[in-house]
Amino acid sequence: MPYLDHITKENFESNALALFRRQYAGNIGYRKWCDLLQRNPTNVRNLEAIPFLPVEQFKKDTIKTGQWEAESVFSSSTTTGGTPSLHYVKSVAEYDQVYLAGFKREYGPIENWTVLALLPSYLEREGSSLVHMAEGMIRESGSKDSGFYLYNHEDLMKVLVRLKTQKRPTLLLGVTFALLDFAEKLGHDHFQIGPQLHFPELHIMETGGMKGRRKELIREQVHAALRHSFPSSSLDSEYGMTEMLSQAYLIDSGLFNCPPWMRVYTRDIADPLDVPKRNGSRGALQIIDLANEHSCAFLALSDQGRVFENGTFEVYGRLDNSEIRGCNLMVSL
Repeated sequence: MPYLDHITKENFESNALALFRRQYAGNIGYRKWCDLLQRNPTNVRNLEAIPFLPVEQFKKDTIKTGQWEAESVFSSSTTTGGTPSLHYVKSVAEYDQVYLAGFKREYGPIENWTVLALLPSYLEREGSSLVHMAEGMIRESGSKDSGFYLYNHEDLMKVLVRLKTQKRPTLLLGVTFALLDFAEKLGHDHFQIGPQLHFPELHIMETGGMKGRRKELIREQVHAALRHSFPSSSLDSEYGMTEMLSQAYLIDSGLFNCPPWMRVYTRDIADPLDVPKRNGSRGALQIIDLANEHSCAFLALSDQGRVFENGTFEVYGRLDNSEIRGCNLMVSL
């Protein structure tokens, strides 16, 4: 997606307004929402006036900008009997470019890494954008040790120990409950190497989600549990969702950081029409993802958090009465 290369802090708003006009004209589902709010290109002249589409509409409507056949359809994980969100993807190659570019900005070229994926619940269903991303990262890494793991923790530990001796930069991408299960086995000396693995070159990246396997925990609790077993490793997080194409990353228990083509805002939880803010106030999260040009780039979420002036943000979890979703505790309104 060549236009992403020149998105900057200075031209973000003009690019967002141009994309709003295209999506209003070519996206029936989004235009209906804008018309309901009486917002259109004649009266939306700044970023603050752009309407954000509730992500629950991805459960009800086909959200596409333009007329085209989808190469793939990503679906959200749900609780039993729930209705998944469906994201119709025009070009899988474009999605690959987006997540690889986002990763490179934070970690450097994927070719320098070994990528290990501990995603049992996602591998057990079809249509996961997270699994697609992990597959691409594993493929592009070019490392013979890169790969997926289900519940074969012993094989995973053997690979980690070998990579530790090689001092190889390694990413362990995992759903939260699976990472905690793995850490607990290490803590019980299940692998006969001691209760801790000292591996400074290891980045453990949790994607959120307990999938009903464990009690829901806030991120600080998850990272504290992982820190006990991996005291010298970086504890990271990935923030993405089915309805988006881009990801934000948190490195070593810091704050989430967005690529230049993505921004996060808050709004008053009680007022869905509140002006988007980045002033450190707590509220419901709203996202602009300019990579999502063929779907909808302006999304209102059911997560709450805090966004700071420099664009970094924290996530505190779901709003009350929200349906549990899989990746990063994302939920429908």
